Amino acid sequence: MQVRTVGGEGVRAYADGIGRVYAEVFTAPPWNEDPAAAGQYTERLATDAERPGFTAGLALGADGTVTGFATAWTTPAPFPADRSYGHVARALGPGRVREWLSGALEVDELAVAPAARGTGTGAALLAAVTREAPDGRCWLLTSVHAASTVRFYRRAGWHQLPAPVPGKAGLVVFLGPRHPAGASLPR
Repeated sequence: MQVRTVGGEGVRAYADGIGRVYAEVFTAPPWNEDPAAAGQYTERLATDAERPGFTAGLALGADGTVTGFATAWTTPAPFPADRSYGHVARALGPGRVREWLSGALEVDELAVAPAARGTGTGAALLAAVTREAPDGRCWLLTSVHAASTVRFYRRAGWHQLPAPVPGKAGLVVFLGPRHPAGASLPR
């Protein structure tokens, strides 16, 4: 396996492979996304690739096939209100959002094809996209219903915030292992 990072322009060449891995991972439990919605991920990826600070990590098999990917970008200030951002802001409050998340690197997606799991691919992808996080400040959202995902982030040294994000998805915020605010939180 080879892991490489690419910017917004470079990610487009891998869109089909990324879309395939996204559908394999996120239509399965615990995510259970509708296959049609999962198929639309590559459209969202094209828009995401234009965000400031966008980077993607790609895990490529010996034949060049995408076996996993991660995407990240710089969270804008002021903090957005669309998608799940409004829920995150309500859970953390404006001070913590401004200090901890705005201007930090936000990991949006991380997915590893089932056949590539257990090989260190996820950890390598996470490290690749967070390596350049400003002052070590990076964060992500995941669902507490994805128990193996939560365990993965904890093993990787990420800090789960104790404030649950409102909504039925059971979302929680994790701060990266080098995030300055993480030192006061349990792992």
